[in-house]
Amino acid sequence: MQATVKWMDGAMFIGESGSGHTVVMDGPEDLGGRNMGVRPMEMLLLGVGGCSIYDVISMLKKSRQKVVDCRVELQAERADAVPAVFTRINLHFVVTGEGLKESQVKRAVELSAEKYCSASIMLGAAGVEISHSHEIVEFAAA
Repeated sequence: MQATVKWMDGAMFIGESGSGHTVVMDGPEDLGGRNMGVRPMEMLLLGVGGCSIYDVISMLKKSRQKVVDCRVELQAERADAVPAVFTRINLHFVVTGEGLKESQVKRAVELSAEKYCSASIMLGAAGVEISHSHEIVEFAAA
């Protein structure tokens, strides 16, 4: 895996993934940015969410659960000192579907947390307190 981050001006950077996708990162205006993109630490948090939700959806599909929507809501706390590292992250999954089994959703979230999500496992190993929760919403067809 590879990527490139290029400085544009002020506090703006363009990141390009090895697969050819780009993303704008920028800082707040008071630090020379123009607030035109996500902050690098926000990007890191989004990466944790993306890695985890990919695992959860993949496992639920393999177990033939009828998922119609899923989101992960991330709450993070950072240290008050420099470096302002993450100290805690909670991933709360909201899974919507038809007749979803609680045990399957719980197991998918646990497996992502304990075995598959490289991003959250890596941050946990570095001392970040990572927690997971979930809820199931029954899909009501119109």
